[in-house]
Amino acid sequence: MKPGILVTRALFPEVIDRLAAHFEVDYHPEDRALPPDQLAARLAGKDGAITLLSDRIDAAALAGAPGLRALCNVAVGYNNYDLAAITAAGVMATNTPGVLDETTADAAWALLMASARRIVGADRWVRDGRWTGWKFHDDWLGSDVHQATLGILGMGRIGRAVAWRAAGFSMRIIYHNRQPLAAEQERECNATWVSKEMLLREADFLVLMLPYSPAAHHIIGAAELAAMKPTAHLINVARGGVVDDGALIEALQRRRIAGAGLDVFENEPALDARFATLDNVVLTPHIGSSSRATRLAMAMCAADNLIAALAGQRPPNLLNPEVFGG
Repeated sequence: MKPGILVTRALFPEVIDRLAAHFEVDYHPEDRALPPDQLAARLAGKDGAITLLSDRIDAAALAGAPGLRALCNVAVGYNNYDLAAITAAGVMATNTPGVLDETTADAAWALLMASARRIVGADRWVRDGRWTGWKFHDDWLGSDVHQATLGILGMGRIGRAVAWRAAGFSMRIIYHNRQPLAAEQERECNATWVSKEMLLREADFLVLMLPYSPAAHHIIGAAELAAMKPTAHLINVARGGVVDDGALIEALQRRRIAGAGLDVFENEPALDARFATLDNVVLTPHIGSSSRATRLAMAMCAADNLIAALAGQRPPNLLNPEVFGG
């Protein structure tokens, strides 16, 4: 008899076919999250599950599923997981690192360029029929990207991918991590470690690439925004919660910074309605990894993790190795 698994949200048909070759699949084919009570009920009796960021997995969700052995998140981040509770239950947890780095870096650059050159507002201006002719000193003066200073907060794999793209723009690249990269890695992406204070003070474009954690909550708040250049742009493709959205809205309203490009928000999708009133922010609906090839690769990676885990093997992207073999 095949192990039973739950797939909590719509995935690509080829992923479901791959899983079905190994498991009895309980599939929720709609692209919406299961309510917490339904999620818990459908986890009962399962050996494993493929989950999405919208699925909160905590002690309550696990209480009725004592036979659960593996939870495989289709994401790099896993702040939807109460990892301590999952580990205490003896369940393996995995994520999908690596496969979305380049696509997310592309998205960061799309937001950076759109914010710098005011692309969204200019597009709306044309569509609304408000363009009456070319002007030299017009309302759409933007910011140069070439030879500007790119600051990266959180220089992991995706941060380095963002930095590599800056070479074509002859940018100065500075970054801040708790610990500097190895010298060879710094040379590869032509980046220099600086203090957080210097990063804020000198970046023309500040790109956030750090994972969410309690320590990173509101790491960019009113004080940090006040330390940035009034001509600077903030780009966030990391996670909602690393920025204090209320403080950012006030900074944008008062033109304390020039602009922002945001793919993630606090309490998404219920973002602060004031964002929609601003003409100096570009808003996208958490699509940083959203190319078909990358989303398919992410889902297949999660499937590989689950197949390995339920075959008694160590899954490639195990987050809590202390439970393996336990």
